Amino acid sequence: MSIKSCEKLEKSMVVLTVEVSAADFEAAVEKAYKKQRGSIRMPGFRPGKAPRKMIESRYGVGIFYEEAVNIALPGAYADAVKEQELDVVGYPQVELLEVGQEGFSFKATVAVYPEVKLGQYKGLEAPKAEVKVAAADVNARLKEMADRNSRMVSVERKVKKGDVANIDFEGFLDGVPFDGGKSDNFDLEIGSGSFVPGFEDQLTGMETGEEKDIHITFPEDYHADLAGKSVIFHVKVNAVKVKELPALDDEFAKDVSEFDTLAELKKDVKAKLTEEREEAARRAFEDVLMGKVADGIEVEIPEAMIDEQAHRFVENLKRQVMSQGMPFDQYMKMTNMDEEALLQEARTPAMGQVRMDLAIAAIVKEENLEVTDEEVEAEFAEMAGKYGMDAETLKKYTPADAIREQLLRNKAVAVVADSAVAVKPEVKEDEGEDEKPKRKRTKKSSEEAGEASEESAE
Repeated sequence: MSIKSCEKLEKSMVVLTVEVSAADFEAAVEKAYKKQRGSIRMPGFRPGKAPRKMIESRYGVGIFYEEAVNIALPGAYADAVKEQELDVVGYPQVELLEVGQEGFSFKATVAVYPEVKLGQYKGLEAPKAEVKVAAADVNARLKEMADRNSRMVSVERKVKKGDVANIDFEGFLDGVPFDGGKSDNFDLEIGSGSFVPGFEDQLTGMETGEEKDIHITFPEDYHADLAGKSVIFHVKVNAVKVKELPALDDEFAKDVSEFDTLAELKKDVKAKLTEEREEAARRAFEDVLMGKVADGIEVEIPEAMIDEQAHRFVENLKRQVMSQGMPFDQYMKMTNMDEEALLQEARTPAMGQVRMDLAIAAIVKEENLEVTDEEVEAEFAEMAGKYGMDAETLKKYTPADAIREQLLRNKAVAVVADSAVAVKPEVKEDEGEDEKPKRKRTKKSSEEAGEASEESAE
């Protein structure tokens, strides 16, 4: 193999022109002959026993050339890339130039990892929210905990909003049952909006054991088979149930936590809410900073990198949809999309992700950041504790290189965030001038109320 030329094009593209010698090509032709001779019929010879020269004399000397090129070209291309020290991205476009007994030559056009010129990445400014947790926030979290520990109790009265009605139903279109329109012992929360508009409203006022027909018109943007159609659901109410919440007291605290009193549980809830909000504020702060860094780089991004990232986004979407039990083709029909449209839609976020990845890689290079084996092991140990798994078991499912890459990204983001300046978020425009004097006049009382809230939360 010899390289005739290596030409750099725009947008980080490179054209390699490569020649494969007669000796190397002859070796590939011999391999092609051994691979294909079993499928070539020659008079007087059993399948696979005809000599190569006899086959070539009968069918032409180039009978094995196509397969020989397929055999030799990948290795020649790989050697050329290595010799030129190219960091290629994606697969090359290959054009065969010449082929004969003296060998063959080809042209390979491929994207290479682009050169990145960093803009400012230290000393940036970004808004960072001030974290506050009031008594109302703590109480809201306690109510969520109570809701998760609630129980359903049957009541003998008419269905009203907020109840859970256990129903049997079957839908009919022009008097004929339609697919997916029937279910028995289905629990439906009235007012949840989980059914077709109008269905839940017509259940209101029904009693246990009552049956009736509900007339519904499906929305125009519903599934194509039923969009805009008028149907009848025959419904029977089996039971009317309400949610019974536990009292927020010391017994509740003992049941749902390791604490003996509600006051201790409130204190813990407040601490966790504070930690959650501080983490969210930190991440939002970092996101804004890294967005500025990514926007500030100078780079010619090859289309192959954007295409690859767009395909990755679509594949992730497929996995998410299928993990929820829905076939992906059904999802595509419901959203009136095809894969080509999804890929096109994904190009904009793909471009953003590629710029972000390039910016982070450039910071890693500029700052000479590294991750030690000890840091990788420590991360495995922390993840194992978090997920309740053995570290060695976790390693079977999570490659060490993925952990190392994530730790490098974290270090690069830390370089930017640690040198950045946090500023107060701007006041939203909908907070008009007439509100500001009012807020100023009540400043003292607000502070007093805040202190009272802190005491209540604790």
